[in-house]
Amino acid sequence: MDLNRVLGRNIRVLRKRRGLSQEELALEADMKRSYVSDLERGTRNPSVKAVGRLAKALGVEAWQLLRQND
Repeated sequence: MDLNRVLGRNIRVLRKRRGLSQEELALEADMKRSYVSDLERGTRNPSVKAVGRLAKALGVEAWQLLRQND
């Protein structure tokens, strides 16, 4: 599986577990909702900074967003 899709799936799963909308996550991570949406769909290449901000907003370590779960 491509890394962008792994990241997107993990963001979506963790966001939903926390009961957040894309808008709420975007606000907590200081980014646009459309960027979060693109990342969840695997259509954007995230910066390292963006991964770090999302991880912090989701309350996880950055590596957890990049881990492939089977």
